[in-house]
Amino acid sequence: MEVWMQVEGSPSIPMPEGVDRIMADDIHPDHLRVEGDRLFQGDRVIGAYVHIKDGETQQVGMAHIGTVDWIVVNCETWSMIPLENLVAHRSGSHTKIAAVISSPIQAQGAGFALEEGVDALVVSSQPAILEAALSVKAQRLEKAPKTQDIQATKTDHVSLVSIVLESVEEAGLGDRFCLDFLSQFHELEGLLVGSSAQVLYLIHSETIPSTFVPTRPFRVNAGAPHSYVMMADGSTKYMSELKAGDELLAVDNQGNTRPVVLGRIKIEQRPMLKLSGKETSRAIHNANNSHVFMQQAETVRLLSDEPKAVSVTELAPEDIVLGWVGHAARHVGSPVKGEIEER
Repeated sequence: MEVWMQVEGSPSIPMPEGVDRIMADDIHPDHLRVEGDRLFQGDRVIGAYVHIKDGETQQVGMAHIGTVDWIVVNCETWSMIPLENLVAHRSGSHTKIAAVISSPIQAQGAGFALEEGVDALVVSSQPAILEAALSVKAQRLEKAPKTQDIQATKTDHVSLVSIVLESVEEAGLGDRFCLDFLSQFHELEGLLVGSSAQVLYLIHSETIPSTFVPTRPFRVNAGAPHSYVMMADGSTKYMSELKAGDELLAVDNQGNTRPVVLGRIKIEQRPMLKLSGKETSRAIHNANNSHVFMQQAETVRLLSDEPKAVSVTELAPEDIVLGWVGHAARHVGSPVKGEIEER
């Protein structure tokens, strides 16, 4: 992490120890300056400047990610949420974030946003603020560096794992979300859904005939509103956030994927089951249990490793189903480098 010091006019004082760059109004080849919505070093544009005051201006900042080397972010009213959203959104991108701060306490917040933090703190020469920024820089240097960037899930193919069910329990009434799409699913194809963004279960589509109800090959009975569901771009959303027109990720038993467009959401109160399991390769490592809530109905199915679709009303402990295991914490659906525990 860097520390940038803002000074007025054309500075002649030497750069204090620990400060990486000077921001000033002159066109010195080593100095940074902001003109309008652009960030210059000398006479060369190296980034963008964004004044965030609402959701719309936050989106302007996000639109620059991947297109510039640096974004200087200045929040009109200090708030951690825009910084966290930008830090999460830039994962896997070359774009770096510099945050303008005006008090010592803001240095800690920006420097460790989502445990990862911004890439530079922009401060005045006021001793208390400068000292706080340099302290955060020192703490960041003490932390072990990450050896690889967190990337969103590649959506042309996902690696599925076997999950051993440990319990199948009644869970009372809940809001069940049926997701209806603009295209039909194939047999042995469905959606990735779960209560933890790190473990998602492969929920089968309603393509299998039943004695009591006709097939709905465009539908996945996907479970509860709090559940995560995998989107076509590799991000996740809560079920309750979905809307018509969203693109979700259809996955078959081989891990092959394709985007499917959501046409309608049907929400009704239904009896629910809680299915808890553990990925087989992690069973000996005391990994946290994962779970998913599904409607208690014969037409709701998970994919087993045989492979075949098995009704949730027939599943029992020790049965094996298919799912996906992620390797990153998530913030607003995007993978980040921090640690998040979900139970």
